[in-house]
Amino acid sequence: MPQYIEFFRNHPLLVMAFMAIATGLAWTFVAGRSGGVKRVGPAEATRLINSEDAVVVDVRPDGEFRQGHIINALNVPEKQLDSQLGKMVKYKNKPVITVCRTGQLSAKAGAILRRQGFEQVHTLAGGLVSWEGASLPLLKK
Repeated sequence: MPQYIEFFRNHPLLVMAFMAIATGLAWTFVAGRSGGVKRVGPAEATRLINSEDAVVVDVRPDGEFRQGHIINALNVPEKQLDSQLGKMVKYKNKPVITVCRTGQLSAKAGAILRRQGFEQVHTLAGGLVSWEGASLPLLKK
């Protein structure tokens, strides 16, 4: 035990960096599971789209959406999600997959949809970065 105390005293920056990284990882893990939103990878997302007619909701801004998006995805920017819920009501009983570039905004958007009564909300873990990493296609306008 004295060795740990000595290490903490001699390396306070390392200890603080470790604590920050551990806290960040814990936050990411907890945030990804909040609000009843299930994180799915590209393979599961593809299965949901093909087998269960899932709706893909891309929450990135219009400009990013036009640079490349999943085929048939709806573009509902995260900042406009509340105001555009009316056009999405018809999808309340269908699987919905929220997508952004890295998965952070889409998890937040998924939690919003879940609170609004959407029953089957998923978010693409790793976002379009993971989608592209799996060599899946993007539609570019």
